[in-house]
Amino acid sequence: MSISGKVDPVVRPVAVVDIAEALVEGLRDFQALPLYGLCFGALYAAGGITIMLCLTAFGLIYLVYPLAAGFALIGPFVAIGLYEVSRRCERGEPVSFAAIWSTIRSRSEIGWMAFVTLFVFVIWMYQVRLLIALLLGLHATFSSLQEFMTVVLTTNEGLLFLAIGNAVGAALAMILFSLTVVSFPLLLDREVDFVTAMVTSVRAVVTSPAPMIGWAVVIVMLLMVSALPYFLGLVVTLPVLGHATWHLYRRLVVPVA
Repeated sequence: MSISGKVDPVVRPVAVVDIAEALVEGLRDFQALPLYGLCFGALYAAGGITIMLCLTAFGLIYLVYPLAAGFALIGPFVAIGLYEVSRRCERGEPVSFAAIWSTIRSRSEIGWMAFVTLFVFVIWMYQVRLLIALLLGLHATFSSLQEFMTVVLTTNEGLLFLAIGNAVGAALAMILFSLTVVSFPLLLDREVDFVTAMVTSVRAVVTSPAPMIGWAVVIVMLLMVSALPYFLGLVVTLPVLGHATWHLYRRLVVPVA
């Protein structure tokens, strides 16, 4: 039984073929209703661009690379509107921005999941700054991203920073992926508490570790590559991955009879 007193969702294993089919279905949903996907993708990209401009204004341009790497962490939260679009299409319900917002607003537990997601993102950015202080100097500053990357790639301290930072980032990304890959779709689909949603999400990853880790790698790599050209690639990548995540959730969690 879950904390809310309801029966825990039943998780079933998936294979690599399920990942591929979910991607195809996600692309199909995006093609069917491109306006919603482009809007949510543009919102995600605009958030990245805004943060990048703020870092530039405060002389922290060297944090752009860690930001691009860590920005994938909040993707599941931003894509929640896309899950709702796919859910409504699946049920044959009308799709509109008002209907999407109404559903999201009515699920109070989503706010707690959003807090978890943003908390991990903040931890990621703080640990990057801590590693810079410890390995590159307490008062290390760089006038440009190029100068920062030169130091990182040509010095022993920089290579150590890169290795540790990527290792910590991979661990945080895997933890957050395990907590959220099923959580947000489940909270939209059913009346469950956010703890039960996170536990179900972790169970889904543990039940099919190889396919799910592969899916996590695909998501992170696609989002990072899409973020490189000033975050503009996210306008298309995010909606396809968001819709695909909904269809994968349908394969992972047994529907209520």
